[in-house]
Amino acid sequence: MKKGVYSILKARFLVNEDATKNWRFIVFLILLAILMIANEHRYDQKIFRIAELTNEVKELRSEFVDKRSELMKLKMESTISEKMKERNIFPSSVPPQKIKIKKPIEKSFFQKLWQ
Repeated sequence: MKKGVYSILKARFLVNEDATKNWRFIVFLILLAILMIANEHRYDQKIFRIAELTNEVKELRSEFVDKRSELMKLKMESTISEKMKERNIFPSSVPPQKIKIKKPIEKSFFQKLWQ
């Protein structure tokens, strides 16, 4: 037991005859650890980006609602009539009337002949 711990502390497994196997395994473990760290870093970056985009969507949605309510206010008849009064254009006192245009009935060939 004492010799096993002592040999690990002295790193004799790295200088023995079959040390190349051990070195390959150690390099593999180091590469695996680097890969895991890089993967975790990318995951954190994506989480932060998602949080940023979520906040941006909330801001844009509230801006959209504000602009839509502003547009609705501008489209109101009272607002339009107020703007037109500045230009000396007033609403008509006569209500509008709908104009209907009737299509003439096409006469057939025989009806045209007998006229």
